Amino acid sequence: MSGRRRRHHGQVEHLSTAALEAGLDEVRDSPSDGGTVELIVRRPAVDEREVLAEGALDADAGLVGDTWPVRGSTRTKDGSPHPGMQLTVMNSRAALLVARDPGRRMLAGDQLYVDLDISPANLSAGTRLALGSAVIEVTDQPHLGCAKFAARFGTDALRLVNSRTGRELRLRGLNARIIGSGTVRPGDVIRKLPADHLVALTRSRGRPGGTPPARAGGPPAASPAW
Repeated sequence: MSGRRRRHHGQVEHLSTAALEAGLDEVRDSPSDGGTVELIVRRPAVDEREVLAEGALDADAGLVGDTWPVRGSTRTKDGSPHPGMQLTVMNSRAALLVARDPGRRMLAGDQLYVDLDISPANLSAGTRLALGSAVIEVTDQPHLGCAKFAARFGTDALRLVNSRTGRELRLRGLNARIIGSGTVRPGDVIRKLPADHLVALTRSRGRPGGTPPARAGGPPAASPAW
């Protein structure tokens, strides 16, 4: 699972609001299901990014090797890491739109970059996704842009991702938790799990983090939607 570790570097000219809005149709055209994992990035330290050929998603530790377990949260009473913010997922088309250079997408700070419609209309809180041999669940925790996002991609990009349109498309991304440990690789297919599969999944595991399903790229017999 070793990858390329990089600190933030390199600058490009930031796009204007008009130029960013002109690229939104490409984001809207993202597949509603059957999308793919495009990039896996962990944060081994502050301002460091490591691109992975394979990521281990652990129901307790998050993306193995990432700093989520030691990052405090203002949204928890004791300041501990928020379980509903264990994993962040960003639309890869939106990431490319603001980054302009594929090599700069990782600067957004998310762990998974996916070619998938991640809007709330398509992935409401509680939606479960199979990717690789892992299963994640979309949470209700908002994921918005901050000062670091503006510094890396421009103030117009920050305003857009935090705007009404930006929230409707989840341009900044979504928060998720891992409910089925497993591995994920670039190119893995992402499948929304149907309601009947969710019931079987919960009963078979008994608790989050149980035995993961087969890799999402395969045709598991338990799910008629696949």
